[in-house]
Amino acid sequence: MKTLEEISDRLEIQELLVAYSHAIDFRNFDELDDVFTEDAFIDYTVFGGPAGKYAEIKEFLQTTMPMFSSYYHMVSTSKVTLDGDRATGVTVCHNPMVLPLADGTEHVFFCGLWYRDSYMRTSPGWRISERVEEKCYTFNMPPGLPG
Repeated sequence: MKTLEEISDRLEIQELLVAYSHAIDFRNFDELDDVFTEDAFIDYTVFGGPAGKYAEIKEFLQTTMPMFSSYYHMVSTSKVTLDGDRATGVTVCHNPMVLPLADGTEHVFFCGLWYRDSYMRTSPGWRISERVEEKCYTFNMPPGLPG
């Protein structure tokens, strides 16, 4: 039987996943400050992005994501393993994206991935201390984008 603390921890971690998706999908990148630890390591290299500390990745997101006219993150089936004030998790993500083209049309493509995360309990609550994207599939990737 799960304790109330474990249930609370799991709900708070689930909220981090929602907060991450909403911050990016609604282009409110400053909200990521409440998702990641200040020294978090993030690795987006599997889809051609950078790997680095949170501040560098936040800047990358702020400058790169506006090239897409729309996108969203659909996350599900998180498996979280708690270990005191630390936890790990694997979460599925389906990520359709729309890239406007010079001729006025749009190119729609899909990325399927797993987030492999490490979490840490901090004084304000749980935060992601490490996030690594692992590719599952891509569909209809635009020329020039890794996939």
